[in-house]
This record gives sequence, C-alpha cells and structure tokens, in this order.
Amino acid sequence: MNISSRGRYALRMFIDLAKHKDQGFIALKDIAERQGISKKYLEQIILIINHSNALKAYRGTQGGYKLARDPSNYTIAEILKLTEGSLSSMDLLNDDGSSGPDKDVVSDVCQELYQKINTYLESITLQDLIERERTLCGDDYVI
Repeated sequence: MNISSRGRYALRMFIDLAKHKDQGFIALKDIAERQGISKKYLEQIILIINHSNALKAYRGTQGGYKLARDPSNYTIAEILKLTEGSLSSMDLLNDDGSSGPDKDVVSDVCQELYQKINTYLESITLQDLIERERTLCGDDYVI
C-alpha cells in the first residue's frame, strides 16, 4: 500500500481543521501556512473532497472550511479513501497481465493483508491522532 502526498496532505488538513474546530471556518491559506503545504495543492485536494460532505464550506471574506462532524467521527481510512480511492493498490497479475499458478495463494495473502490494514486504519480517528500528537509533542504553553 502506498499513500500519496495527496493522501498525507489531506490527513494533515483534516487534523488541522480538527485542532482548530472551535475557531469556525478556517481559510485554506491559514492551513497551508501552519502545515507548510502549498495553498494551490490544498485547493486541488478540496476539489476531490467536496463531493463527500466530509467538510462544510463557507464562501466570502470570512469563508473557509470546517469539519462537518466531530473529530472522533472521522477515521483515517475514510479520509484516505476520499483522496486515494481504494486502499488496496496491490497488482496480483503477472507482468504480461495473466494470472500465475500461485495466483490463489498470493490473492489470499494480499486480501488478508488488505483487510488487516483497512481494519487498523478504520480503528484510528482524527481525535486519536490529535491525542497522539499531544503525547508525542507535548502541549505548547507560552506564558
């Protein structure tokens, strides 16, 4: 399984929106600055995500994006599926497009692996990632 930069940046965008959920609608330029991601690239990601109802959008000078649900109601698998399509990217065919004699065994192993990966990613929410980040980085307190 290979997660593209689009998938990783989408996760970072969702995490940023979750961390700032109490601030209302967040402009893409603010997310881009905090995350070190090009605003244009985030705009491309938003185009992909817009059809999903995962985010709420508001146009205008005070416009931006916010989560449509609580961070505990988004899984990593859901976000990656929005941007990556399927989480299974394993090609089970030979180079010439035919299936080999061990196709059934390989297919079984790859299917089991996909199920384990999917189950794991379905078990982690945005809220879990925020809490994990706090544990790893500690809270920044400035006096």
